[in-house]
Amino acid sequence: METINLNRLAYFAAVVDAGSFTRAAERLGITKTVVSQQVARLEAELKTALLLRTTRRVEPTEAGRLLHARCIMILREAEDAVDELAQTNAAPMGVLRITAPNDYGTSMIAPLAATFARKYPACSVDLILSDAKIDLVANQIDVSIRVGWLNDSSLQARRIGTFRQLLVAAPALAGSMDISKPDEFASLPFIANGALNEPLVWRFTKGDFESRTVRMRQTIAINTTPAVLAATLAGGGLSVLPDFLVARHLKARRLIHLLPRWTLPAGGIHAVYPAARFRPPKVTAFVTMLSQEAKRPT
Repeated sequence: METINLNRLAYFAAVVDAGSFTRAAERLGITKTVVSQQVARLEAELKTALLLRTTRRVEPTEAGRLLHARCIMILREAEDAVDELAQTNAAPMGVLRITAPNDYGTSMIAPLAATFARKYPACSVDLILSDAKIDLVANQIDVSIRVGWLNDSSLQARRIGTFRQLLVAAPALAGSMDISKPDEFASLPFIANGALNEPLVWRFTKGDFESRTVRMRQTIAINTTPAVLAATLAGGGLSVLPDFLVARHLKARRLIHLLPRWTLPAGGIHAVYPAARFRPPKVTAFVTMLSQEAKRPT
């Protein structure tokens, strides 16, 4: 089959939506003859009757209804592509409202917001840090940064990076341990992160075939990740923390990564958007900047 002329799909969709060639022509700003000819050529190309013509109204055939449903999606995608292209040529401006969890928001998003505001002086940033899920539409949020695992598949989201979870302890505590396998951690003091669904059960893997699931012994429970970090630095116990939060402490030897040959499940960093046909330049620019930053080694 020859390539279909997309204009003919638009003319056909307009006729179905309007219920007549005359009204479709008026909406399109062209003559009724042109619309009729183009739809007839589309039917000839497809070798299928798409419309049932009566004296009062034009109705789609069964094949026409199927094609019309696809046409709507195709034309909407084309419109969105044009809209997004136009937006890429526009400068970011206005208030950018972002929400992020406390730990990632403090360590990564807040510094990046400062960089963004300097780079785009026509923009201002309103950053809301919360470990609770915020209704994006009700709170007029442009983009939500979510760290971990997305459970709602209906969200419009872009994966912008990953993070590792590390079992760490302060040097004094780590130096007192003689640990060679994950099971031996079960009897040691552990600081549980109450923000997690299962703060005490951790699955360690080594290579492709070796794994251990360990239930830790809770000695302290704290409901925010930055506070868990503070207690771990103070020697209150070992804990599991994301790499982006502990990287500088590991480098300065304020924390020790325990059993580094064993790994814990990695998580994702996602930019989540409210449903929209296209995103404004301020959002695209910020997420691009964040994606580049997230790919830098910690």
